[in-house]
Amino acid sequence: MPSIFTRIIHGEIPCYKIAENDDFIAFLDVNPNAKGHTLCVPKLEINKIFDMEEAHFLELMRFSRKVAIALEKTVPCERVGVSVIGLEVPHVHVHLIPLNGMGDMSFQKKVSLTSDEMTSLAQTIQQKF
Repeated sequence: MPSIFTRIIHGEIPCYKIAENDDFIAFLDVNPNAKGHTLCVPKLEINKIFDMEEAHFLELMRFSRKVAIALEKTVPCERVGVSVIGLEVPHVHVHLIPLNGMGDMSFQKKVSLTSDEMTSLAQTIQQKF
């Protein structure tokens, strides 16, 4: 059965897309730790990040870096944090989280944004990508 991210990649489930190329997609997390919390996902469904071929892994990091730079230009924050956990969805994904304090990385504190706010934010980050 395809992961929820594969279903997003195939357009079966909508997302607030930030960026996309042939190999990766970035979209806003719908249950964000902080405003702008973004996921960078390879289109190839791989369960664990260190099971990726090295070149593919490095391209994911390069893609994530570009997204993080655009994110930092859009969302006021001290820095953009990076996390790879992978327990909640068995499909590699990099969390990019605008940080203003350590609590923003806890995955316990969540923020709530309306659909209009998510759409506007995604469009603004896209323009900076």
